[in-house]
Amino acid sequence: MASYNSSKKPSVTPESIVRDVRAGNIRPVYYLMGEEGYYIDKISEFLIDNLLTKEEQDFNLVTFFGADAEIEQIIMAAKAFPMGAKYTVVLVKEAQALSDLDKFEFYLKQPQSTSVVIFCHMNGKIDRRLKVAAMIEKGGVLYESSKVKDGQLPVFIKDYLKRKGCTIEPEAAVLMGEFVGPDLNRMAGELEKLILSLPKGEKNIQISLVKTHVGETKEFGIFELQDALAQKNAIMALKIAKFFDKNPKANPIQKNLPVLFKFFSNLMLAYYSPEKTERGIAAWLGVNEWQVKKSILPAMRNYNGVKVMKILSKIREIDARSKGVGNTNTSNGELMDELMNFILY
Repeated sequence: MASYNSSKKPSVTPESIVRDVRAGNIRPVYYLMGEEGYYIDKISEFLIDNLLTKEEQDFNLVTFFGADAEIEQIIMAAKAFPMGAKYTVVLVKEAQALSDLDKFEFYLKQPQSTSVVIFCHMNGKIDRRLKVAAMIEKGGVLYESSKVKDGQLPVFIKDYLKRKGCTIEPEAAVLMGEFVGPDLNRMAGELEKLILSLPKGEKNIQISLVKTHVGETKEFGIFELQDALAQKNAIMALKIAKFFDKNPKANPIQKNLPVLFKFFSNLMLAYYSPEKTERGIAAWLGVNEWQVKKSILPAMRNYNGVKVMKILSKIREIDARSKGVGNTNTSNGELMDELMNFILY
């Protein structure tokens, strides 16, 4: 039966959730939230697979989407008794779109002992000061999945491969982080490809394998270049510029320069925002908050206003030269490389 323990957990991690579930300490509600979707997905999958068999899921797993569901529907599903199974599992995807979560307080006062409700709140979190958040934390699990920093990626890569019975050279792990970035779902997919690419009987991933199967074959887009420049990630930015040069039809310089010009123009405007918060800058620029967090704020830390003005002037110059103005010998690839070095150094 699902227990309703009122003691507050000191620290919630994916490991502690797995450990408690395997020990039979099942909570009536799991609210999984945060910027890193990888752990939210993995924990919800683990809970479902450990609470219900594949056959039981047909009748006892009820899935809702936050934008289309109301709390009353979720509560009604949670109050239903399981059919031929120990639990009814209610999965709420995109819980960030729920507009009336506070009404869930009613259910938390007396949760169904044979039901487990899992909320998956992506790209954000609820205010822990809310009563409903306090009730979830007290009687269930309130877990926040934070974005992994670039410096933590090699550890994630090493641990992931260890669970798969493989190892990786330290330099190769660092390069994987540079190539793929902090999106852990994407990283897991690339690591699985590397495992399949290993020669028969080989368990150690070397840097040459990473370069061949991730670096040289990976396709990049202009927004990945924009993010690399925002973070002032020189290795990645130059890598993407090189990729563009090798694939000029898919990545023409005349198409990419306006995107970069718009980004740095927005960056210049961001310095004049009356409120220097994600919300304030987003409202000032007329863009989404996630765009501000992902690229504008990192760029504001890495570039000052004077540098940005010079970058805008340089982009104009490169654009004119790419169209033949004052230029007869420099290729588009060389022009882009020149621009990257001007921006980054």
